[in-house]
Amino acid sequence: MTDFLTWLGQNPWAAWGVLALLLAAAELLTLDLTLLMLAAGALAGGVVALLFPQLLWLQVIVGLTTAVATLFLLRPTLLEKARRAPGYRSSLDDLIGSFGDVTTRITANSGEAKVDGQIWQARSYDDTITIEAGERIEVYKLDGITLIVYPIAR
Repeated sequence: MTDFLTWLGQNPWAAWGVLALLLAAAELLTLDLTLLMLAAGALAGGVVALLFPQLLWLQVIVGLTTAVATLFLLRPTLLEKARRAPGYRSSLDDLIGSFGDVTTRITANSGEAKVDGQIWQARSYDDTITIEAGERIEVYKLDGITLIVYPIAR
């Protein structure tokens, strides 16, 4: 093991590469793209280490600058694209098809329902239907964070 560490000390590009691989592999556990951006910084530090193996300060500056730039410039764009991709479901989408109870009378414009232990703003899916407090409902769809619901028989 000490031979490997000695070799890494003599070949800083490899140390940066190992760091980049570890960060990229750890990204598979989080899937929030943060560690992947840090891996990009490590990779950039490794490229500088190939070109200038004696300039550790330059490797660190390039690695940190790349990591910070990708974190704040690239990551938000990638996350937004992923969230807009077909098939992406947020945790709110899991409410569709859930059952709940009306806590405040639901009309086409207002009301509240308790679904999965939380109180949500709710509206009736049909403008002509009013759902009274205590009735059972099912979530039909979402409009922002407002539930569009319809009554179900008990």
